[in-house]
Amino acid sequence: MIRQIHEHTFSLDTQRLQKRYVELQRSLHPDNFSQKSSKEQEYSEEQSALVNNAYRTLQKPLSRAVYMLELRGVLLEEGTDAAADPAFLLEVLEINESLAETRSQDEVSTIGRSVREKLKDLTERMNSSLNKGDLLTAKELLAQMKYFTNIEEKVKDRITEGC
Repeated sequence: MIRQIHEHTFSLDTQRLQKRYVELQRSLHPDNFSQKSSKEQEYSEEQSALVNNAYRTLQKPLSRAVYMLELRGVLLEEGTDAAADPAFLLEVLEINESLAETRSQDEVSTIGRSVREKLKDLTERMNSSLNKGDLLTAKELLAQMKYFTNIEEKVKDRITEGC
């Protein structure tokens, strides 16, 4: 039987998460159920899929933040980022323009480091907001995390493409 952990904190030990994920997947592996009934095999597959989904959700701060807010009853509608601070939106626009104009791997890497630092700061602030129960701030931080995560993906693409 799968033991459930009811710890509802944003901050987590990713190594512990990965270790638990591997343990659960090992116990749910279809090979363990090949001699069992079709109902048990189906249950194993369903539980394995749930564990995969949970791991993907909890592994990254952005999806974990969305999940934590949803647990607290905060529904996140698409396209609601329009209320974001104009100064913040200008900062994001400038970073995107810099990234688009960048021609060297060093410049792309510099932008990437800066964005990772911003995401680290936002993650720490998200943890603090959720721990305090300040859901309004957490929702605002989530919108910012989305923008910077998007830029981070663009940086990764640029590095992969070699500029």
